Amino acid sequence: MKKITLVCAAGMSTSLLVSKMKAAAQKMNVEVEIRATAESNFAEFENNTDIILLGPQIGYTLKRMKEKYEPRGMKVAVINSLDYGVMNGAKVLKEALEM
Repeated sequence: MKKITLVCAAGMSTSLLVSKMKAAAQKMNVEVEIRATAESNFAEFENNTDIILLGPQIGYTLKRMKEKYEPRGMKVAVINSLDYGVMNGAKVLKEALEM
């Protein structure tokens, strides 16, 4: 089972997207664990995450996050801002699973 953590500035704006992604996973019959957290709280999930999706508002951290977490086997990407804005959980989930 893939474990996906969405990271944003405060962890609030990604919560709705997590709900949409979970609904999409259920429709697709895909077993995933998805949660959202603030960047400042990510340490509690760093040992239990396969894919890190950054909210567009913290996209500037991509290089640092890749350098820190990709050597540990985690994939890191920034969520497309349009998909984030319209809360397209199905598309965000599909792209995450393709990483």
